[in-house]
Amino acid sequence: MSWVMPAEWAKHERTWLAFPAADYAQQEDAYLAWSEVANTAAEYEPVIVLVDPKHMRIAKKYLSEEITIVECELDDSWIRDSGATFVIDGNQLGAVDWTFNGWGAQSWANYAKDDKVAAVMAELALAKRIESELVNEGGGIHTNGNGMLLVTETVQLGSERNPDWTRAEVEAELNEKLGTNKIVWVRRGLTRDYETFGTKGHIDIVACFADENTLLVHDQQDESHPDFTVTHEVVAKLEEETNCRIVRVPAPKLLKDAEGFVDYSYINHYILNDAVLLCSFADENDQVAKGILEDVYPGREIRLIDARPIFDRGGGIHCITQQQPEL
Repeated sequence: MSWVMPAEWAKHERTWLAFPAADYAQQEDAYLAWSEVANTAAEYEPVIVLVDPKHMRIAKKYLSEEITIVECELDDSWIRDSGATFVIDGNQLGAVDWTFNGWGAQSWANYAKDDKVAAVMAELALAKRIESELVNEGGGIHTNGNGMLLVTETVQLGSERNPDWTRAEVEAELNEKLGTNKIVWVRRGLTRDYETFGTKGHIDIVACFADENTLLVHDQQDESHPDFTVTHEVVAKLEEETNCRIVRVPAPKLLKDAEGFVDYSYINHYILNDAVLLCSFADENDQVAKGILEDVYPGREIRLIDARPIFDRGGGIHCITQQQPEL
């Protein structure tokens, strides 16, 4: 079969989320942040939220009545990464079930339950489950829906995930499962993403497609921040490897929090039917980013959501959502 992963801006059947389940996420600000994303998404398209049985009562308190709640055992709440990546072949829906090992078998990560989430999603969506032995996460890939895929060397080629795979083998597996034919390798992700609760370089916080020929790139403009160098390296690589128009999206002005240099990024947004959920940080560049996204996503309403509680736990809005394309 010829499976293809549609671009995120293609029409959705629904959006998927998982309600906060990990011990470190069991706090009021996390409930509010995850639920605001789910409740706002439900204004534009159907939403399913997977909820661990232990947290069903709490979830029902925060989630709107429009949302479909499904009981599912969970370790954590980053469904982009642990869940299925949906693909299509004509009028058939497929669900790629990557091998999930807790972002490189990190010491704090529990993932036995989360590694089964993709199979649950496939069954609920009536999709053909497509198993892959590649250790990969949905936040580690980004496609333009027309053959091109962005990835990061420290993710798919990292020793923590796929130590026995060659670059050629990884490319072949990604191309087969996603229907792509050109893999663009960015060398590394944002600096904070390599710390304790990071993913070791997910692409969806660094660069993403806004349409087939437009790339949005995280633009750290302050030379004192280590991501200043990352930005220039990423832009140079994308200019070398693609013919896309590159649109720089300025990073928030805030450089540090209590833990050190932040990885706050507007790139980690989520495209809905008729809207975009954009991370906000109570920062003066929130409105700058909103204006840029209004230009690159004409006809879609740009909705700002405070993503600081999500980033404080290691990700953003894109990381906690997953699109299911309409057939």
